[in-house]
Amino acid sequence: MQEINDLAWNGYNAVSTFSGCGGSSLGYKMANFKVLWANEFIDAARECYKANHKTTILDGRDIRKVSGSDILNAVSLNVGEIDLFDGSPPCASFSTAGNREDDWGKVKKYSDKSQRTDDLFYEYARLIKETQPKVFVAENVKGITMGVATSMLGSFQDDMFDDQSSTIIRTLMACGYKVDFRVLNSVNYGVPQARQRTIFIGVRNDLGLLPKFPLQQNTYFTTNDSFADLINSEEEIKESQYNPASKIYGMIKKLKEGESGDTLPESNGSYFGLQRIRGDRPCPTICQRQGNKGAGLVHPKEDRELTVSELKRLSSFPDDFILTGNYKRKCERIGRAVPPLLMKAIAKEIQESILMQIKK
Repeated sequence: MQEINDLAWNGYNAVSTFSGCGGSSLGYKMANFKVLWANEFIDAARECYKANHKTTILDGRDIRKVSGSDILNAVSLNVGEIDLFDGSPPCASFSTAGNREDDWGKVKKYSDKSQRTDDLFYEYARLIKETQPKVFVAENVKGITMGVATSMLGSFQDDMFDDQSSTIIRTLMACGYKVDFRVLNSVNYGVPQARQRTIFIGVRNDLGLLPKFPLQQNTYFTTNDSFADLINSEEEIKESQYNPASKIYGMIKKLKEGESGDTLPESNGSYFGLQRIRGDRPCPTICQRQGNKGAGLVHPKEDRELTVSELKRLSSFPDDFILTGNYKRKCERIGRAVPPLLMKAIAKEIQESILMQIKK
């Protein structure tokens, strides 16, 4: 995979936190940003990031142990000189697919480690305050804008009966930024996957500019579009197959395109995550449980799960992007990743509407 040194650098730098396998970082690089530094605590994700982003300084510490001065010293910049500060604080505590508020304040298993996750947005904000980048971008699940999670998210409106000072929005604003957020769907930005994500953008107050979000594209890509010239290896096909003697295999053979497992009589209302995707539409959201053989997306025509190469195409990762580990681990990395083309669109908008206006 090409590094930014092989591309036309746009003159702007970025740092990344909660970087995962590097989906956001790849999006910034596609937009010709230079990603100087990244942090990822999960061992398997860090291994994958390192394999694809060799020129980026990679810090593996718990984010709670990282200071703003650590980052600035590592990249030889002063306070206020980082152009774009990125972060995707783990979203399990806010996801509608999880336990949400029942897990707040608890140490829970997350990928191959255990940690508390509901406080990590505040660690991200701490680093914003300490480094004072020109712009920040934070990504999270749509669920952070829904239900009880909105009490932690907060509001731009003052409420005389409710103290907003400790909410995520007000904490980010208190760092010295004009802040806005939108729920963006990756399918509107060239990704053949319907994946809704809450995107926060902050612009430092002294710059006199407002956050800007990319306009939706008019072109949509389907599953069939993404698979058009793809040739899977025999190994990939084999690892994506179900045990022919299993109950799950019998169920998926009955599923037509667009149908999910919970519609079958033998499911007893379960297996809603088991779904045969439609070839003529964008793929549904790929989740971290993909690869579990019973809780993931099924090929439109063949009686098997999706191969790793198919998952990369559906998430807008290049074919030569390296995923490490076994089949299940590779699927998890894709399921937790930000689609690079979504972040490329965001980065391009920030460059043109904010960073380039500063220079003027």
